Amino acid sequence: MEVFSVVSQVFGARSTVVVADDSSCVVVDAGVGVSTEVVAHVEARGLRPVAVLATHGHVDHTWDAAELTRRLDVPLHVHAADEHRLHDPFGTLGSIGGPASHDVGGPLAQAIAASGVDPRAYELPARVETFGTVQGRDADVVLELGGLVVVARHAPGHTEGSTLYLVEIDGDPVAFTGDVLFAGTIGRTDLPGGDDEVMARTLDEVVAALDPATLVVPGHGPTSDMATELRRNPYLAHRPR
Repeated sequence: MEVFSVVSQVFGARSTVVVADDSSCVVVDAGVGVSTEVVAHVEARGLRPVAVLATHGHVDHTWDAAELTRRLDVPLHVHAADEHRLHDPFGTLGSIGGPASHDVGGPLAQAIAASGVDPRAYELPARVETFGTVQGRDADVVLELGGLVVVARHAPGHTEGSTLYLVEIDGDPVAFTGDVLFAGTIGRTDLPGGDDEVMARTLDEVVAALDPATLVVPGHGPTSDMATELRRNPYLAHRPR
């Protein structure tokens, strides 16, 4: 089993191909402009794609979901509480997206345009499969995707439907944390759907409870591990364990 990441020019969003021993694979997140490189890697290796997984619904992690799911002929899996973001990618981001719903003149649209992509060209993925519920905190959902067993763990706070995807690679635990946990910090909570109190609970009950041996693969920035984050991350180091 192995992983391969592609980093988007827009906000450095990471998209990762996770490959099982039987050559089936999933793609975690679909940042702006990553499709060509991801598909080329999948085809060159003769991999069998099964799904695209969204850690949350922010468009810097879902922009290429329509193209990727079409070219790989797979569905996009996203938590039910974040599905609405796919339908209004800029309006659901508040001031970063733009001053009005569906506005493409805000900072995010400008960043997308600077990468050479027309922000008006956004497409809704044709195949979307949701898990979890819109209200409350969900129990783990086990996704059996080809040769991969992926645990989708609800981790709201950055958005209502933020999700950690947990897998084992050669017996070692790996967590794809999206914008919930980064190396040395956490995701912001001041955008629509973010919540300080909910994030604090997620950090206490979900993130800090991960095995210290877990490799952390965030949605932006370098990888880390839970032992390091529990010791050094100021949002976690003070929490009882």
